[in-house]
Amino acid sequence: MVLGVSGGIAAFKACEVLRRLTESGHDVRVVPTESALEFVGAATFEALSGHPVRTGVFTDVEEVPHVRLGQEADLVVVAPATADLMARAAHGMADDLLASTLLTARCPVLLVPAMHTEMWEHPATRANVSRLREHGVVVAEPARGRLTGADSGKGRMPEPAEIVDLSRLLLAEGAALPHDLSGKRVVVTAGGTREPLDPVRYLGNRSSGRQGYALARVAAHRGAEVTLVAAHSADLVEPAGVRMVHVGTADQLRDAVLEASDGANVLVMAAAVADFRPVSHVDHKIKKTDRDPDALELTRNPDILADVIEQRRAGKLDTDVVVGFAAETGDPDTTVLEHGRAKLERKGCDLLVVNTVGDGRAFEVEDNDGWLLAADGAELPIPHGSKSRLAARVWDAVAARLGGNVG
Repeated sequence: MVLGVSGGIAAFKACEVLRRLTESGHDVRVVPTESALEFVGAATFEALSGHPVRTGVFTDVEEVPHVRLGQEADLVVVAPATADLMARAAHGMADDLLASTLLTARCPVLLVPAMHTEMWEHPATRANVSRLREHGVVVAEPARGRLTGADSGKGRMPEPAEIVDLSRLLLAEGAALPHDLSGKRVVVTAGGTREPLDPVRYLGNRSSGRQGYALARVAAHRGAEVTLVAAHSADLVEPAGVRMVHVGTADQLRDAVLEASDGANVLVMAAAVADFRPVSHVDHKIKKTDRDPDALELTRNPDILADVIEQRRAGKLDTDVVVGFAAETGDPDTTVLEHGRAKLERKGCDLLVVNTVGDGRAFEVEDNDGWLLAADGAELPIPHGSKSRLAARVWDAVAARLGGNVG
């Protein structure tokens, strides 16, 4: 891999990106610009990568580095990518080693912007981003947050964990992400709902939220306008370029989903919604002597996916594609896949992702697998891999149902 670093204050984050990539077993060559070395010294990159660092094309000329690095790379990532770097890349300039590497690369290329909001929103930058995407370059969506000095806004470099996750996806896919969700409004749910019993205890589940966050992240990088309705999640980094809505209970999730889905093209229900909640909730901690533990009364929570489908059938929602998730375990009489097929027919959604849970699968882990079932009878096995890769398969199927309109 080649990790390019251009000259912005976010260059310090490239050190953490580099550390995570090398610890994952990747051989990484760092190619900074001269201005990047004003922020982070060459010795730091050399110590973390185990390779010498150079910026110009006249060092080790006999190795022809300005051509060889791009030719041999499986992935090129530039983090941060400044407005200047993207302008030079968009117009095919080759005035330093990093620009030359971008021009010769035939592998997936990921540029991770970092700049002030005014620079990101400038027509010249927007035109350069569009041009780069037309050339097959993946230009990540920047995050919102604190910038240089006291300024805040869109343009902040995403966190290293998100950059590495996207890098893993591009390496696994071996190709750039399509920008086929541009202009589409997408709602994704994630995490596990919690139903309070008292101020200390609740009924919940083991969902970490990772799959829903991955779905939102990949959709944003494929051009969608994404709202992520998140119940309890395992301290996950909020995806860059995504609008967040935080909820706690199933009732709150239902209200947020129905509000966010008004006018949305796609709804993906990846949250693990508690099936039941306590009939009563008290505002003080229940003592051991306060109640018989066998007397806990429960009532059913709303079936949010069924509610959405019913509202769509009644013409109250015009969502084009609704995707459900089914976390299943087999039993002596029925397999996981058979449970999934029955649930798809019962729920009436367009697509259903079926996951096997238990024994360290699906919940609280980094990877996932399963099946993608469609209402028309199509079934796609999804092999074991990162949750972002499973998300990519879901969005492939969604894009096909939306007509494959490319923005």
